[in-house]
Amino acid sequence: MSLKHFGKAALIVAIVAACGKNRVQVTDNGLKYKIHEQSEAARKGKVGDILTLHLTLMNSKDSVLRDTHKEGAPFQMLLQVPPFKGSYEEGLTMLGKGDSATFYVSADSLFTRAMQPFPPGVQKGTDIGIAVKILNIQTEEEYKKAQAADYEKQKGIDAKVIADYVAKNGLAGKVQKTESGVNYVVTQPGAGPTPQRGDVVQVHYAGRLLNGKEFDNSRTNPQAGGKPAQFQIGVGMVIPGWEEGVMKMHKGEKATLIIPSTLGYGPRGNQAIPPNSVLLFDIELMDIQKGQTGQPGMPQPQPQPGR
Repeated sequence: MSLKHFGKAALIVAIVAACGKNRVQVTDNGLKYKIHEQSEAARKGKVGDILTLHLTLMNSKDSVLRDTHKEGAPFQMLLQVPPFKGSYEEGLTMLGKGDSATFYVSADSLFTRAMQPFPPGVQKGTDIGIAVKILNIQTEEEYKKAQAADYEKQKGIDAKVIADYVAKNGLAGKVQKTESGVNYVVTQPGAGPTPQRGDVVQVHYAGRLLNGKEFDNSRTNPQAGGKPAQFQIGVGMVIPGWEEGVMKMHKGEKATLIIPSTLGYGPRGNQAIPPNSVLLFDIELMDIQKGQTGQPGMPQPQPQPGR
């Protein structure tokens, strides 16, 4: 083929590929999708891979139901075998790092099969739009290795942040430290016993960022109704930094816990806590009950790397 004809053929291929973008297509299994950006050379996701992506969920009227761009951290998921025909997991196997697409999934299949109620704004018989941007694709081994490296790096960053905070606030002679790195300052000693693993504790608490902004308070949180939080020690109901700190306290004691992000909400944070945040918790240990089953007092964080 001459260079002239080769150039024309390449141009035709490029035009055909471009026409496929931003056009709704349908797979053999019934998944409707629209490709926005796609690199043929990029490694595609496979079942068992860990995907890091941003996603935006929209109802049939394009109203946004969820947008991870506004949550401070991307979404991570294990790519599984598609649970039903037309599920967006099938579409994710078409994409590689840097690719983007929108998938249109039956709301009936998505929520009914998951035995979840339809969220506000979503009606039966409609489609949910799932716009995704793939940020990374890793095997489980690659993911664990990267997480462990990030965890160790963040431990060093947190330690310096805490040391600076302790020095700035004149706490050097008052602060105590657990082996894992939780710093705590007793503000009112207690004469009672300390809790052991398996015990149920009741605590009042106020959570703050290092800049002083309060993000939760058991006494004013309407969901808690002003009651102390109750949880069982040692079974993962609360963040690790809480368990370590509370186990150092005596009944009736008040203390301020300075918790590194690696023992808190980690690189994901939550709606009120930015990623990789060192946290302050003012804790009052109200009661200890031996070996009973409590209810979670704080939301369970994402599993921390290296744990």
